[in-house]
Amino acid sequence: MLQALKVKLMSGSYANGAWEGVIEIHSSSTLEELHLAIQKATNFDNDHMYQFYIARTERSRERVSFDDESGEVFNTTIGDLYPLPNKRNLYYFFDFGDSWLFKITKTRKGVQQPCPGIKYPRLILEIGEKPEQYPAWEE
Repeated sequence: MLQALKVKLMSGSYANGAWEGVIEIHSSSTLEELHLAIQKATNFDNDHMYQFYIARTERSRERVSFDDESGEVFNTTIGDLYPLPNKRNLYYFFDFGDSWLFKITKTRKGVQQPCPGIKYPRLILEIGEKPEQYPAWEE
């Protein structure tokens, strides 16, 4: 089964405006696969540490984290997380130096069957200008 997840840029050192995308991904996909799908959707290089976490807000101290050191991103699936606990959100934090933060929510589109011949995950909707991970520096 497929989930449609909205990925919205909340902040980042070089954020150049509002960006969000909708990614169709298998419910059985791991958080590592979601990380790679977000990297592809934003055209980011996969060259920094990252984590996912569930919290009330992006700044909440009380959170449940999923990272690669514990192996949880390789074992936790989208289907394991949803539905999220009441009044909690899923966040993706990439590059702890430049602090790219994305909020991930389910869209109103219900769970769908995959279409034959289509490769998932895939970006199905994009709003705004993609963030630039490494902007050109003027000398």
